Amino acid sequence: MMRARGTSLRLFYIALTLSSVAWAADFANGQTSPAHDGPPLAATPGAEPPPLRSVMAKHFLVGTAIEPDSIDSPADAALLAAQFSSLTAENKMKPGTIGVAEGRYDFEPADKIIAFAHAHGMAVRGHTLVWHFQSGNWKEAPDWFFAGARDEPQYRDIVAARLRKYVTDVVTHFRGKVYAWDVVNEVISDNSNQVYREDSPWYRAFGKDYIAIAFRAARAADPDVKLYINEYNTDDPNKREKLLTVIRELRAEGVSIDGVGHQMHISVNRPPLANIKQALDDVAALGLENQVTELDVSLYADSGECWRNPHACLPDLGRSVPNDVMRAQALRYRAVFDVFEHEPSIKAVTFWGYSDKHTWLSSTPVSRTNLPLLFDADLRPKAAYWTIVDPAYQP
Repeated sequence: MMRARGTSLRLFYIALTLSSVAWAADFANGQTSPAHDGPPLAATPGAEPPPLRSVMAKHFLVGTAIEPDSIDSPADAALLAAQFSSLTAENKMKPGTIGVAEGRYDFEPADKIIAFAHAHGMAVRGHTLVWHFQSGNWKEAPDWFFAGARDEPQYRDIVAARLRKYVTDVVTHFRGKVYAWDVVNEVISDNSNQVYREDSPWYRAFGKDYIAIAFRAARAADPDVKLYINEYNTDDPNKREKLLTVIRELRAEGVSIDGVGHQMHISVNRPPLANIKQALDDVAALGLENQVTELDVSLYADSGECWRNPHACLPDLGRSVPNDVMRAQALRYRAVFDVFEHEPSIKAVTFWGYSDKHTWLSSTPVSRTNLPLLFDADLRPKAAYWTIVDPAYQP
């Protein structure tokens, strides 16, 4: 099933999106009573839902991030195989899982996902080779990378050698099985006074050079794989300009970069569509590919302060989410996909999950009801799904 939209139809849908999103913003900010639920969503078409992978085939790969247990469930496995043309390992290809110790690797969970993908004609994105994240004992930059005395003259070279070997070994293991890698993840600072994330253990070990080291090692290990730099909030002009400056500098040094991954964790009314489009256009203007790598649409239009202070987060909508909030989400998905489909530089759009029964947004930044994906907890397609695959459906 392919879609053809005229300009007038697109403008009509965008107007509807803006009006519903404005209502959702008022509700989220306490300006509308929760009792005002809005009319029920329109019934979804009775026909069998057309596969996303087929609907989007002429535009880009459409993928989702999963854990190995997703394919242990027959129902989940069937949905994944039917709907998606690409898979990403949500966590099992990150250094915290694979990098057991220096020279020791755990590839089994990732290999399981890859075997499923290839058995069903699906591509695989590699995510991610280098990341800084730490939460308690969970470290995506394991301590063994940085073992040794920092004041020793050879310390920097030792850490660089470990990084090269890790990237080389991992990319070599997956060579020919993975079509793209997020080589580095979240390296740009949110601090207006910094370009790089200086609290990263990689940056603390030897400055910005770890980025070039990782890209060069990945390219040497697999000359054919696509290499991406993955980042969040690329819609923010200031952060994006820092990212683009880093990319220009790396390319000037001969570092091979194929594209930018835009995480795209957005909400029912943020960021503006124009900002999303500009982020894609600015990357394309450099002759690079775009991928949307972690798409979901939160029901909450939280301020940035929410991620630093849980008390600043909006209150839980509760188990019965107002109809107009779900309607706004559905129309938001339609609007952003309209942007994606008209951007030829986009090679893949990947959702960060596929069912509302498993989403990081249920617990992050705070624990509350959040239903950010296309399929509900029972794997039924939501209104958001139908707005993408059926231009005639109006929630």
